[in-house]
Amino acid sequence: MSDWVSFFDSDHSIYVNARHREVHARITGDGMLAHIKRSDRVLDYGCGEAAYAERLVREAKTLTLCEAAPNLSEALKRRVAHERYITLLTPDEVAALPDASFDVVIMHSVSQYLSATQLDDLLKIFRRLLQPGGKLVIGDVVQPDTPAWKDALALLHFGWREGFFLAAIAGLFRTALSDYSKLRKDNGLSRYSEDEMRSKLERAGFHAKRSVPNIGHLQTRMTFIAVPN
Repeated sequence: MSDWVSFFDSDHSIYVNARHREVHARITGDGMLAHIKRSDRVLDYGCGEAAYAERLVREAKTLTLCEAAPNLSEALKRRVAHERYITLLTPDEVAALPDASFDVVIMHSVSQYLSATQLDDLLKIFRRLLQPGGKLVIGDVVQPDTPAWKDALALLHFGWREGFFLAAIAGLFRTALSDYSKLRKDNGLSRYSEDEMRSKLERAGFHAKRSVPNIGHLQTRMTFIAVPN
């Protein structure tokens, strides 16, 4: 996990240009908004840039952002400093919060960078932090036997639809030569079938089901909704 945190804390090339970054934030935000309501206290765990945060907090009671990467976190703190109902915490600070602190916990596009044990530990924390009747949303779960070329093809389709196709082609070449490609080859991504993820959530004390569509543009990946038993 630390290698991935360092990567996302660097000047990486995951976004091929500003248009890609913009539409990714919009589509991710749209997907998250479908799972929250105005009375919710929301935790977005492993939020990254959280370019959608200002939109989310308009539709929730409060929004707590959690990011482990220090440079990313510092930039995010400066950006949302004026937002009265947004709080930014470290993972350790989140783990120390009292029981039932949140109505909704979202963890999007993070599970693939965690070991199975790390994910189990986090699920226990989320179970404790959710109030009875609360909801856990886990998005972008990578399925087994999903090759990297399918992600590349999905990016090209996304770029064609949203107006950054040529930049997507160039971005794929840059990514192939980047630290991301090396990390993905050396460390791999954690992958779960639908049954495996449901079982993992159920062992952590949740009743879980798959939610379609997946949050974001990668429909080869999965989103799950889990509520405490």
